[in-house]
Amino acid sequence: MEFRTTVSIPASTWKVEPHHQLLFVGSCFADNIGKRFSENMFLTTVNPFGVMYNPASVLHTLERMYADETSAFAVPDVAVLSLGTNHVYILNETGEIVDNCEKRPQRLFTEKILSKEECTDYLTQCVNLLQQVNPDVRIIFTVSPIRYAKYGFHESQLSKATLLMAIHNLTSSFISYPSSFISQLIYFPSYEIVLDELRDYRFYASDMLHPSDQAVDYIYERFAETYFSEKTLRFVEEYRPIKQALNHRPFNPDSAEYRRFIAQTKEKLEAFKARYQRS
Repeated sequence: MEFRTTVSIPASTWKVEPHHQLLFVGSCFADNIGKRFSENMFLTTVNPFGVMYNPASVLHTLERMYADETSAFAVPDVAVLSLGTNHVYILNETGEIVDNCEKRPQRLFTEKILSKEECTDYLTQCVNLLQQVNPDVRIIFTVSPIRYAKYGFHESQLSKATLLMAIHNLTSSFISYPSSFISQLIYFPSYEIVLDELRDYRFYASDMLHPSDQAVDYIYERFAETYFSEKTLRFVEEYRPIKQALNHRPFNPDSAEYRRFIAQTKEKLEAFKARYQRS
């Protein structure tokens, strides 16, 4: 007997390799998933200018990172764009969408809801910019499963639906991209995994809105199953005992035994880095 529905994820025709540069931009869900990759020694950049919830703000981050040809940011092999909402705030003084209201009075801003077409346009600009930086980049879109109670749950669902439709426009050849590049645009169903597969409050944090650490770990595992190559899976397994050793908290950190343990762990870490050419 089956007691849950499992979200089906199509097999990927490409794989994440240990040497790939990974970029995570978007909602706090991007922070949570990106953290898992960073903790496992991947080459990652995660929200360098803070959390960005809507398509316009995601574009603003990419523009700040790569609009300048002398950018110091690593060129991504894989970019994960996590979208949370289609609600934006416009600074009345300038008429521009702001990425952070910085706790300024609400009267200074006007809230706007982006249409499906506007979301599609901002995401198209994101794709174009990333493609200019790296024509072979793989772009993974995902929608954050975090519900926005402040909008009301019905409005939150409408917001997620708008984002899903915009992503569908991009990944279903509705935009005039070459068919070869369309295959580089992927949707990963983190939203569906939480709502349809982990539909139990034990998979939520104490606020009953954010996924728990266990839920995020599970989504990371589903991502790994879909996109990690055999070499990458070995990479993660080889690093696991080293990570556990580095995170060990000793009873007596000044003992000679613990100093030897740390020295041996550092030797293993350096050997691991050399095997996978980590700086």
